[in-house]
Amino acid sequence: MHIKTNDMVVVLSGRDRGKQGKVMSVDPKGGKAIVEGVSVAKRHKKPRKEGEPGGIITMETPIYASKLMRVCPKCDKPTKPASIFKDDGEKVRVCKQCGAEI
Repeated sequence: MHIKTNDMVVVLSGRDRGKQGKVMSVDPKGGKAIVEGVSVAKRHKKPRKEGEPGGIITMETPIYASKLMRVCPKCDKPTKPASIFKDDGEKVRVCKQCGAEI
């Protein structure tokens, strides 16, 4: 996947189009990611144990990774990172807009 945990991303389509957030977790098998503050849903939770609170809670739901694009920390533009190899053989992600290492 082109998105990893702790990346800053922007949503390209859907009801949350244009929102930015930090990736909290990634599911490569399902092709989805959970982004902080994006695709928020409310769930009714019933208390199961003694002392556990119940009520309406808000939680982030998974969003398809194809709807997300990485934001470069240097130029603040959405970009799909390119992978290059350094001279020592290390593989790094690079911004296609400004050439900065991500």
